[in-house]
Amino acid sequence: MSYTSLAELRQYADEKSASLDEGEALDALSAALIALGVSMSVTSIDAQRIDNEIAAAFDAGASLEQVQEIVALTSGLGVHTLMIGCVPVIEAARQRGLVNLDEPLDAKRQALWDKHVGDDPFWKAFSEELPGFLMAMLRMSPDLFVGFFEYCAVPWKTRTVSPQIKELAAMACDAAPSHQFGPGFRVHLANCIKLGIKKRAIMQALDIGASAAPHQGYA
Repeated sequence: MSYTSLAELRQYADEKSASLDEGEALDALSAALIALGVSMSVTSIDAQRIDNEIAAAFDAGASLEQVQEIVALTSGLGVHTLMIGCVPVIEAARQRGLVNLDEPLDAKRQALWDKHVGDDPFWKAFSEELPGFLMAMLRMSPDLFVGFFEYCAVPWKTRTVSPQIKELAAMACDAAPSHQFGPGFRVHLANCIKLGIKKRAIMQALDIGASAAPHQGYA
């Protein structure tokens, strides 16, 4: 079993962003939205900080729709349970003869795969970080498979927060000390770079994620 650390994530980000221009710092609203997302992360829930970051976001000029979008985005961290759980579950089921992974997908599952994954380059790159996850989830439950795609799409429907800020916020949440989810971090960092985000903004978002407090419980 291998683990990652914040220092390793930072080194990885440094290497991947080394050729980028330094660029500008995040504006106040963007930084506030990213901080809001980090404060609400399920891995570092902090009631006082949540209240503070909500106020800071609104004070920076955020709309209710933008705050909603960040809350929805951050809530998606729960799908990381699926990302690390589906493959070992389906493999254990295979070993016990509960599923035959050599059988082709049935018509229903194949149609769902073609609709939601197909040849989409995003999901191809995603699968390189989490090999076998999407197929394992589909074999386990078509309903879960569909639900995953529908839920993950929610914060991308209203489009009141730019894709750049959403990717930075997702990256920051994945880098939080109580989470440090390497696969998601690498996917979102790659997306940030593809979207043209510069080095200073990337590292600033990483610093915001690193500042998240450990989860102290929620009464």
